Amino acid sequence: MSTKKKWAEKQAEFTWGIASLSLFAGLWELVWALGWANPLLLPPPHIFLSDIPGTLKFFDTSNQIGAIGAGGGVIALLTTIAWTTFRVMVGLFIGFVLGVASGALVRYFEPVRKLFMPLVSLLAPISPVAWLPVSIFLFGIGNVPAIFLVFITVYFAILLSTQNQIETVPVNYLHLARIMGASRWQTFSRVVLPAILPGLFMTLRLNLFAAWMVVLIAEAIGVGSGLGQIVSVARSTFNAKLVFFTMGVIGIAGFTFDYALRQIQHKVLWWVQTNNGGSSK
Repeated sequence: MSTKKKWAEKQAEFTWGIASLSLFAGLWELVWALGWANPLLLPPPHIFLSDIPGTLKFFDTSNQIGAIGAGGGVIALLTTIAWTTFRVMVGLFIGFVLGVASGALVRYFEPVRKLFMPLVSLLAPISPVAWLPVSIFLFGIGNVPAIFLVFITVYFAILLSTQNQIETVPVNYLHLARIMGASRWQTFSRVVLPAILPGLFMTLRLNLFAAWMVVLIAEAIGVGSGLGQIVSVARSTFNAKLVFFTMGVIGIAGFTFDYALRQIQHKVLWWVQTNNGGSSK
């Protein structure tokens, strides 16, 4: 695909995104204008965005809220987003790597499969939120409980996806690798893994938003910092403007994270893009 066509597609995607957000905000403002929404409970965008410097003071983690001023508020906001993003990234990475490794072991080694899969079937249906007390008991208060919850959210899904997708690798690929003298490890790393990575990335993306949800819960209870803690403060103080401002920040952060993951997917899975005629979607 030519660079000009790619740029045109990106412009069109951006335009539709702006139109979608504008429609949503416009409907919200219309509901407020007609008096159908209480501004104290459901403040429209022009209200909760009217005092951004004042709202940013709540993101200041110093002892005296707002002591570092408006500029410091922006820095505190970016720091808060960075910590939440860090916890999500570390949990996703550990969950993805260990999930793929466990899935491969379960698939290729029968004793591991017979010993491990009953436990997986027992633990996988448990909601990640239910693991929060356990994570606090084990790791205390801090970053580790939040990272652990993200790990749990991703790990079982990646493990089961890896096991199932290995089964779908075309047999011809495996026969050709054996004919060429590839060892079991070479077959897995150079044939099986490239074949299943597109599906694994899709599984990872589908669980990305669930990971954001659980990390916010962990931050509100077991960490004491991050965007989840800000939402908890807003709820406790009945600050609707801070609630919706933080929700907007979370939405933007999640969208940006998903976009970055898609770009990584396009770079890592270069052969998939080639087979699809160079499409970036």
